[in-house]
Amino acid sequence: MGKTYRPWNPRQQYLFAPSVQDWLPEKDLVYVLLDVVSGFDISAITQKYKQEKRGFPPYHPRMMVSLLLYSYCRGIFSSRKIMQACRERISFKVIVGDDIPNFRTISDFRKLHLKQLQQLFVQVLQLCQQAGLVKLGHVALDGTKIKANASRHKAMSYGRMLKEEKRLTEEIKQLFEKAESIDRQEDNEYGPESCGDELPEELARRESRLKRIQDAKKALEAKARAAGRQAQKQREQEDSKSDDKPKRGRKRKVVSGIPADNKQYNFTDPESSIMKANNKGWDQCGNAQAAVDSEKQIIVACDVTGQSNDKQQFEPMLEQAQDNVGQDKKIKAASADSGYYSETNVKFAEDKEIDAYIATKKTKHNDPVPKVPRGRPPRDLTVQEKMARKLRTKKGRETYSKRKSIVEPVFGQIKRARGFVQFSLRGLYKMRGEWAIVCLTHNLLKLFRAQ
Repeated sequence: MGKTYRPWNPRQQYLFAPSVQDWLPEKDLVYVLLDVVSGFDISAITQKYKQEKRGFPPYHPRMMVSLLLYSYCRGIFSSRKIMQACRERISFKVIVGDDIPNFRTISDFRKLHLKQLQQLFVQVLQLCQQAGLVKLGHVALDGTKIKANASRHKAMSYGRMLKEEKRLTEEIKQLFEKAESIDRQEDNEYGPESCGDELPEELARRESRLKRIQDAKKALEAKARAAGRQAQKQREQEDSKSDDKPKRGRKRKVVSGIPADNKQYNFTDPESSIMKANNKGWDQCGNAQAAVDSEKQIIVACDVTGQSNDKQQFEPMLEQAQDNVGQDKKIKAASADSGYYSETNVKFAEDKEIDAYIATKKTKHNDPVPKVPRGRPPRDLTVQEKMARKLRTKKGRETYSKRKSIVEPVFGQIKRARGFVQFSLRGLYKMRGEWAIVCLTHNLLKLFRAQ
């Protein structure tokens, strides 16, 4: 007698109508997320539908919010892949049932309500606070470069724009002269009343390219002028506060208001920038910021900037973190790498009574460990020297060493575990909204695992 197997019939039908809720354990993430979303205040979203009376009734906003948040929790960010998951995965069917939204509906909902979805970040953070996951004893800041939805090959430097503008202008001039010559020849051949004034295709292509380059050139020049005015204003403020003591360190660079020749402009997403993308060379990116609480790696503030440098983000990120958690708890300590160091940031932390630990320079892995300073610090130390000395103390080394274990694992969980390595949306406003969804779903996962 041969080997027997269990009965198998892939076409077997159910005698009773099945329920997808019976196919997942009660403590599955999807049920927890549905309970959480049911308590959200989404009146800002539903308000948009109250005045709309045309067409077929829309999908319930709470269902769409649940679907988007659950998709981001599971590392699915494409609207087409979300629709595919609704067809194939049981957990997604628990949310949508048999009425599966089209990928265009999912994409439009995300774009239309991006600001309102971004505001859910604070509501999730409040749930984490109520669960005791946020203490604000130590907040670590860091930024990570995330690829923009644009190719770096669609970017052009200011210096090349000047050359291309000159070249295209000369080519267009030659084409006009050629067209006029042909017109005169055809007038003599066919008569002056014949139709022959259509714009040549080659000329139209060059004119449109020239216009795009000129617009991009004006945008870079306007941005450079704004940066010059901002730098001048900052210098005037610092000079008004400074005393008569001689200044040490490198002289400040004068901002001319004219873009550097290597300043890039991307025609697909002008608000993204060319950035060094963590050992992967240069790419078109957005600089995603996160302030993370040390207790359970909860993100308490998030943002995206087009600047590759982090110095300008220290103050707004800490202020946002304090606003998000409320004034009942104060941030006691904050740590950040050398990308955030500036005297202005150190003084800001002192004014806010925040014990700051900011690296003053980059150190290599095999660099010798500096000696622990003893005794009272000399009175003539600069702000940078005081911070460097503070980080060499036993408490300073111990506190700063925690930074890597607080904030960097968060980026690993987001980029490696969930696979969020590229924005789906273009423009800083939309990138900020999408990054907020990523960060609030990170907090949701932390809340789920803590429960």
